[in-house]
Amino acid sequence: MQKGDTQSVSEDICPGFSSLAVHAGQEPGTWLTDSAVVPPISLSSTYRLQDPTGVAADTGEETWIYTRYGNPTRSCFENAIAAVEGGKYGLAFSSGVATIFAITALLDAGDHIVSFHDIYGGTVLQFNRVASKLNIETTFIEVTDDETTIKNAIKPNTKMVWVESPSNPTLKVVDLQKISKIVHEYPDIFLVVDGTFASPACQRPLEFGVDIVMHSASKYINGHTDVIIGVLSTNREDLFKRLKFLQRTIGSTPSPFDCYLANRGLKTLPLRMEKHQQNAMALAKYLQSCPRIEEVIYPGLETHPQYEVAKKQMRGFSGMLAIKVLGGKKEAITFMKSLKLIQFATSLGGVESLIEHPASLSHANLSDKAGLGITDNLLRLSVGIEDTRDLIQDVDQALKIAIPEV
Repeated sequence: MQKGDTQSVSEDICPGFSSLAVHAGQEPGTWLTDSAVVPPISLSSTYRLQDPTGVAADTGEETWIYTRYGNPTRSCFENAIAAVEGGKYGLAFSSGVATIFAITALLDAGDHIVSFHDIYGGTVLQFNRVASKLNIETTFIEVTDDETTIKNAIKPNTKMVWVESPSNPTLKVVDLQKISKIVHEYPDIFLVVDGTFASPACQRPLEFGVDIVMHSASKYINGHTDVIIGVLSTNREDLFKRLKFLQRTIGSTPSPFDCYLANRGLKTLPLRMEKHQQNAMALAKYLQSCPRIEEVIYPGLETHPQYEVAKKQMRGFSGMLAIKVLGGKKEAITFMKSLKLIQFATSLGGVESLIEHPASLSHANLSDKAGLGITDNLLRLSVGIEDTRDLIQDVDQALKIAIPEV
């Protein structure tokens, strides 16, 4: 964020999450005009300087200089992200993985990361194939908030702990407050949570002491499957300044148009998440009663192993669920191909329902998929906002084709 930071004003006026999602960061006067109700798309790559130094003579603040350094449209979106996360600072990047790269770039050669086995496959690739070339080592452990397990993984050179909750794709949940307390016993380690599966509408990790929360904002935050963009938020000024420097120097900034679209999507996030969760819960309960389903994994079900933790730290359970069909890969793929309304595609969090086979797509590069619960019969569902009855009917007819006899 820069110039025109009005987050505190927004929180005073709009204490509710839905009000923040609509108004935070959107105050006229912060985007080079004081009359437009909706932030315009500022496409200029450079700006006429008030002073050759790039600093305003009257305020001493940095002015708009060059869009890689800062852009009015992007700044509005970054302010809004900080507000809905309950953070002081927000930054936007050209993609979720660009956000992961920038955060990892906070580390130095010889540093060490602790993370979970069961996380987004792209994060694993970055740690194993990119960070490793920079002499940054990663230890992967089971998805857990167990103090002994986490402390046993921490080394003298550990500098970052990376967590997903709920995890991708098996939707495991960890106690963020408990992990934060464990990690912060070590002053040199910062804690990152990838909150993509939950969105800020359902979970705000900074409230539990997490240092950085990041999202692939292409997913729920944008919500319409038409933007590639990533975001993060933090309350720590030291981390923000370093990440802002990396955003500028690496150059992984989103276009003003992408920021405009994601900012527009953010305004309806609370409304969409209510429908996502409503549909996901209804579909999960139907699938629980279906004899063609081996297992249903959804944090909102009382049968979920971490249901009590999810209920404590999440405002909603999101629209992501995982299922294991009876049989193996053949039945899973036949089921996917037999769906008529739900589309089989990667990604998640859009208004349309999507299904994917993690073992073949998002987690194909993992060596021990089955050991992590990513079996050939596991399917990941991003439940959209369609009519609930239509979704259940679609799943029902496809299951009967894939598994005709039970």
